[in-house]
This record gives sequence, structure tokens and C-alpha cells, in this order.
Amino acid sequence: MAQYIALVHKDAGTSYGVSFPDVPGCVSAGDTFEEAIGNAAEALSGHFSAMRADGEAIPTPRDFESLKRDPEFIEDSEDAIVTMIAPKGVMAAAE
Repeated sequence: MAQYIALVHKDAGTSYGVSFPDVPGCVSAGDTFEEAIGNAAEALSGHFSAMRADGEAIPTPRDFESLKRDPEFIEDSEDAIVTMIAPKGVMAAAE
């Protein structure tokens, strides 16, 4: 199953927020890091299900070396935890 690089941000007094550089518009959050990661896997799966229903192609995840050359990723990843997340469930694999 494909894994997607995720950016986890946490500001004082807020929940953990998760976004995916290769999946614009897919975001999630959680009160703990672990909850945020679990919620992000579910969000990614749900986002892909909606994309399929709309006839949209599922994005192919870029590797970290490719993302490091992307100026937007460099800016967005500042002060973020960078991790990998797989969509929850069998139907979520990238096509």
C-alpha cells in the first residue's frame, strides 16, 4: 500500500494538524500526535474515496528526495514533523 509524506504541525494551545503535500485539501487533526496520525490515515482514505467517486485520479506519492526540491514543501515543512502515513483500508491504495 502506498504511503504519503505527511506534515504534522503543533502550535501552543492547539491540536496537532496534519496535511499531505501530494494530496492538496486533505487535512486532519487530533489532540495527541497518535490520534492525529490515526485520524490522518482515515482522512486520506476518505479523501481518496471521494476522489474516485468524482472520477479523479489518485495522486502518486512523491519520495522525500523529490519533495526536498519543491520550494512549497520546504516552506510548509518548516517547524513540522515529517512522517509517512498509509491510507486506512484496502480501497485506499494509489492506482
